[in-house]
Amino acid sequence: MTTTPAVTEETPVPAVRREALHFALRNGKLVAGLVVVVVFLAAAVVGPMTISYGPNDYVGPAMAAPSGEYWFGTTMFGQDVFAQFVYGLRSTFLVGVLGGGLAALIGMAVGFTAGYRGGLVDEVLNMITNIVLVLPALVVLLVANAYLGVRSIGVQALFIGLTSWPWAARAIRAQTFSLRSRDFVDLARLSGVRTPRIIVREIAPNMSSYLFMTFILLFGGAVLVAASLDFIGLGPTQGVSLGLMLNNAARWSALQLGMWWWFVPPGAGITAVVGALYVMNVGLDEVFNPKLREM
Repeated sequence: MTTTPAVTEETPVPAVRREALHFALRNGKLVAGLVVVVVFLAAAVVGPMTISYGPNDYVGPAMAAPSGEYWFGTTMFGQDVFAQFVYGLRSTFLVGVLGGGLAALIGMAVGFTAGYRGGLVDEVLNMITNIVLVLPALVVLLVANAYLGVRSIGVQALFIGLTSWPWAARAIRAQTFSLRSRDFVDLARLSGVRTPRIIVREIAPNMSSYLFMTFILLFGGAVLVAASLDFIGLGPTQGVSLGLMLNNAARWSALQLGMWWWFVPPGAGITAVVGALYVMNVGLDEVFNPKLREM
């Protein structure tokens, strides 16, 4: 991830936004990734509303191939794979938003504070960041999920967020170091503006593009970690997710039985959503970094 140029007092913010929008609409990677994400998000929001039964209800013949009645076929037990897919997409986006959002908030709080305050505060926060950074996050998640009696999407997202923030904090800290000595920050400090207000009103807006790109990466990472936990059977104990669909398909030998419609949709869904998010991030990098823009 590259550093985005800071907006100074000599550069009007509306002009910068118009310029960024102009290049954003011309960037094929950003537009393509956004279209894919929006399509899957629409399916996650609207899809469950079009189905009159739950994702785990037994509604049809077992092992039925895709047809006009059952678009994605049915499972070995007669459950509608399409219903599970759209409900699973909803869980995927929810854990991504919650887990990635929590990690972004913690990373911003630690990074901004350490980068702006410096000194002993920076050393303490940097030590905590390094400790969490070297912890085997996946092992911690495995142990935590294995010993939870009732697992939910919220609890899963909480653990993902609490273990995913260190790299974001370090990146934001480095950016804050480069901005805290700028003239507009010095002027705000001399005017008696308090530290939280300086961070929120002066530093954070000049890093808005960088922060947004960081959230996208955290979002995709949360989706992948959640899918990994679900696939090995440590996902939510209630409901359905794309990772749990893959787990059930593997458990009941869908590949050996030729039931490709059971495991292809969730696998393709995870790949498409995460891939689109990373393509969007590359496109945003090109939009906000003049050196990478395609004129």
